[in-house]
Amino acid sequence: MRIAVVDDDESVIEFASAALAAADHSCISFRTGAALLAALRRQTFDLILLDWNLPDSSGMELLRSIRDAVSRATAIIMLTSRSDKDDVAAALHAGADDYVVKPETATVIVARVQAVLRRAMPTAVQDRVLQFGSYGFDRLTERVSVGDEEVALSAKEFQLALTLFENMHRALSRSYLLETIWQSAADLSTRTLDMHVSRIRSKLKLTPENGYRIVAISGYGYRMERFGAES
Repeated sequence: MRIAVVDDDESVIEFASAALAAADHSCISFRTGAALLAALRRQTFDLILLDWNLPDSSGMELLRSIRDAVSRATAIIMLTSRSDKDDVAAALHAGADDYVVKPETATVIVARVQAVLRRAMPTAVQDRVLQFGSYGFDRLTERVSVGDEEVALSAKEFQLALTLFENMHRALSRSYLLETIWQSAADLSTRTLDMHVSRIRSKLKLTPENGYRIVAISGYGYRMERFGAES
């Protein structure tokens, strides 16, 4: 999963990032609230680890701004030295998914992150075959069926299509998709992503008549939508 670590203490960033990287998460660090908010305009994160005291903003102010800016699909854990019970309650009421008091062990931080991700993204643990309307995805064979018809997709096309379907109505940035599917956001041209999206649209016949469509979001990325449903 892609995780943002927001803290002005370099030692905390290094500690948390190393622990999460060891658990196969990808971490990007930010030292100010402004830097995170700027990144959220062009990037997608599955979870944000957020300190309360930042140089340019309060963690509570930033928490509310994040909830206004991104969907609930992005989980937020407050990772802070503030241990007052009223602070914990205030953060949870404002939209935090969990609250961890520093200092804490790497094992506990990773466990809390994994627990929140399981709640926030239940599709991370699913059966072999996933069904979305008439579209069926077999994780083991990487085969897709549309009704009774099997559609041949390449491995990358399958992964991309499944990622978009699993994140229905959630805007996913180009960098998120490149990193998730190709394990790289720096070495590949975004044209690679665009071509794969085009092929998926065509092969899976993602049209209003079939109930689903991929929407391009200018300057950001793509979103899968169930046609006729509220996003």
